[in-house]
Amino acid sequence: MGTRGKRRDAPARRNTSTLVIAAAAAVAVVGAGVGAYALMDGGAGSSAAVDGKPAVPSGPPSAAEIKAVATGFLGAWQSGDVAKAAAYTDDAGAARTALTGLAKDARLTDVKLAPGARKGATVPFHVTAMVSYAEKAGGPGVSKPYAYDSALSAVRRKSDGKVLVGWEPSVVHPELKDGDRLVTGEAGDPPVKAQDRDGGELTAAKYPSLGTVLDGLREKFGKKAGGTAGVELRVVRKAPAKGAEKNALPDKTLVTLSEGTPGTVRTTISPSVQAAAEKQVASRERASVVVLRPSTGEILGVANSSPGFNTAFQGSLAPGSTMKVITSSLLLEKGLAGVDKKHPCPKYFTYGHWKFQNDDKFEIKDGTFKASFARSCNTAFISQAPKLEDDSLTKQAQQVFGLGLDNWAIGVPSFDGAVPVQSQAQMAASLIGQGGVRMNPLNMASVAATVKSGTFHQPYLVSPDVDHRTLAKAARTLSAGTLADLRELMHYTAVAGTAVEPMSGLGADMGAKTGSAEVDGQKEPNGWFTAWRGDLAAAAVVQQGGHGGDSAGPVVRAMLLNGG
Repeated sequence: MGTRGKRRDAPARRNTSTLVIAAAAAVAVVGAGVGAYALMDGGAGSSAAVDGKPAVPSGPPSAAEIKAVATGFLGAWQSGDVAKAAAYTDDAGAARTALTGLAKDARLTDVKLAPGARKGATVPFHVTAMVSYAEKAGGPGVSKPYAYDSALSAVRRKSDGKVLVGWEPSVVHPELKDGDRLVTGEAGDPPVKAQDRDGGELTAAKYPSLGTVLDGLREKFGKKAGGTAGVELRVVRKAPAKGAEKNALPDKTLVTLSEGTPGTVRTTISPSVQAAAEKQVASRERASVVVLRPSTGEILGVANSSPGFNTAFQGSLAPGSTMKVITSSLLLEKGLAGVDKKHPCPKYFTYGHWKFQNDDKFEIKDGTFKASFARSCNTAFISQAPKLEDDSLTKQAQQVFGLGLDNWAIGVPSFDGAVPVQSQAQMAASLIGQGGVRMNPLNMASVAATVKSGTFHQPYLVSPDVDHRTLAKAARTLSAGTLADLRELMHYTAVAGTAVEPMSGLGADMGAKTGSAEVDGQKEPNGWFTAWRGDLAAAAVVQQGGHGGDSAGPVVRAMLLNGG
């Protein structure tokens, strides 16, 4: 990894972790009004007079001010005085719309609010309510209790120094972002019963990482699978911008008032692989993994330590040196490198006014390209940047590996990778998986699978036979000679390079590549590992994990050992 060209990871889009419907409030409600809570009294912000005129108060809100605005806002909300509650916020219009929607759209009644202990300017609170719905006017309805936790933060308005509730949609409900709504009614999509490849049922209770996947299956196949919709309270997401539909999260069910009739959707998930994947990510922080079958593209397993966002399918992270698999295929095709040919690996190489270096500033004197690949020498790749066109790497990723064209149709939302056209130092950084390159474990598992199979097979979770969708194709394949060289590079890395320890004892038909991707603001880089063994391919990332061989490598090893 280079000393320059570092980019921040794309932020997580939404936390969609399932809310537990509590049977009892976390903080007891005092009487029928807003409960008392622990707040230390304190003086107001500074407001000394200037030239005889009272100055506008400034500084952080005091404890007394926070208590006053929180009590006023929560009390007005609980009493149903939406206009008064909204007036306690710094965006009265948006707050009024959201609070009105709780009764009108979400159909929440008998709302009780119990504030908790203040933490700085933030006041947590517990919400209990009834969710009610009548299918026909005057007809029998259904209702259920619902409880959840949220929080508000007090802010001081600059114009007049007044302390108000800083308005965010999450104040109403922690699942809400701008443009999202809470709605109770007939579910837009019938439920689905998802099955693994053997016919067993897949549930989030058994496989926590599949929560967002199951939501995506329902949105995609609910109406096609023959089910009927029930009645639910759910988060209705804001319509995604044009071109971003595939990366958008599906609507999320919060309360089921009446069950619908599920349809059945068979997936490619292997129960043994999925169980092994869940076990691996559960023992690590911020780990994600995907397992594929190279000969077909079938997804056998997917798991994330943080199940609220499917980083494995939808993440957008710099892949670090695992990108060198794609870059090597480019250099081999263009004759800029040969497996056993001499290749430069200096301590430093400067291009586009950026000085790049190797990990620990190592160098390989009189070494081959195979040695540089196996040891993950950054300068061996950066040194070839002056001989490449700005779009060379982009075309290679798209035409051979099927990446970055936004045309994958795996059965649920996914990000297909991005290798933008860049120039000078940013283009050079892209060669080693930094710069503007963005990938996820699904993409990098597909890269290893393409090397193993010799042809890009678009990964998929649900067979295209179910809905007759068209899978993405690559424009071309590598020549037999280039493909053999690329396999040799990855195999050598697994037996004599940075991937030795994770790949030890896995036989002869295997290959791997490690990676570490620097991220601004992180002490440790993200650790990456991608590999194949027989007709299995896997990739993993452990964010802030450090060297890929140490962090992500053991995850991939477990997948290759437990593959179905």
